Amino acid sequence: MPLSSELLEILVCPDTKAKLVLDGETLVSTDKETRRRYRIDNDIPVMLIEESEVLEVEEWEEIMQKHGKS
Repeated sequence: MPLSSELLEILVCPDTKAKLVLDGETLVSTDKETRRRYRIDNDIPVMLIEESEVLEVEEWEEIMQKHGKS
């Protein structure tokens, strides 16, 4: 079962508390300084900072544009 819109509304980046956008099988922080991406395993978001990925600025900007967050 995909992530519900209700869950997406309350999840935030554990590092900065910034909102997240769903991008494929990942959640991406809207915070430009940290640009963290969290994976989703078996429909469960893995919201551990130490397991997140830091995106390059260009990739993060493309994702934000794709989701209307630029």
